[in-house]
Amino acid sequence: MSSFFLAAKSILPLFLVILTGIGMVRIKAVHPGWVDVLNKYALWIGLPSLIFVALSRLDLRFGEYSNLIILNSIYLIICVLLAFPISMLFKTSLKTKRTLFLLLGFGNISYLGIPLISSALGNEALGPAILLSAVYPFWMFTLAIVLIELTGHEKVHILLIIKKLGTNPLLVSVFLGIIASWFKIPVQSALMKTLDLFGQSVTAVVLFSLGIFLGSQQIGNRKEWWPVFGLSIVIMIILPGLFYFLAKGSGMTNLQFRTSILDAAMPMGLTAYAMTEQYQLNALLTGRLVILSTLLAAIILPIWIVFTA
Repeated sequence: MSSFFLAAKSILPLFLVILTGIGMVRIKAVHPGWVDVLNKYALWIGLPSLIFVALSRLDLRFGEYSNLIILNSIYLIICVLLAFPISMLFKTSLKTKRTLFLLLGFGNISYLGIPLISSALGNEALGPAILLSAVYPFWMFTLAIVLIELTGHEKVHILLIIKKLGTNPLLVSVFLGIIASWFKIPVQSALMKTLDLFGQSVTAVVLFSLGIFLGSQQIGNRKEWWPVFGLSIVIMIILPGLFYFLAKGSGMTNLQFRTSILDAAMPMGLTAYAMTEQYQLNALLTGRLVILSTLLAAIILPIWIVFTA
């Protein structure tokens, strides 16, 4: 039990920032419109700066990360494809079935995952966490989006998918950071200090934004939350649990293994929510999943931190 409280204590400041955002929007000190502005800052400036600086300072050897990338890719592919049997078993609507392509595998691995893993496992875990922040959106913008378009009325736009990958700031910053690390490219100290300032600011910004989003949502009927609770257990306990037993002893380092499991257990993020709105999917289910899974994360993630130790 003491280990659980130590793990919870290590991530408590992150959830206090989220609670601050909830409180500020509830007392109307901030407006829900802040979410879009803060998220754009994080997506285009804060997180890319953090990712580039961290990767450029790493001594990357791709042989050390091959198992991490391959195993997490296999896990994500399985999670996405599970939407077919799950939707058939529970006889969901087509809209919900298409939504499940995004919900089952793609948690909040960048906005919440990177700061939480860094806080709980130390800065040594930043390398694996940042690499996974590229693996997850890669499969989201390829496999998941292709399946959404194939099962709907839209045509598959390959060029549009390639454009989304090529202009995704997280993927671009990972690519540039790897190049800088691999070829030992010297970066001007003034530029690095500037990027460092942006990178250090992003944790508070994204968590505060998440709190504003949570605080601005309507609660609704209590009975409507039971399916959301069940889905939260699936994405944060059952699927990561299967990954835990499949990946144990797979050749990943202990730090890579723990980072992979924590990322797999992350609550639903705002990126998936934005995608459900863009494709006119079940945004109500996704929004509620963001709320409930984030609240449950305060208990579930410390358990995973202890369990994987």
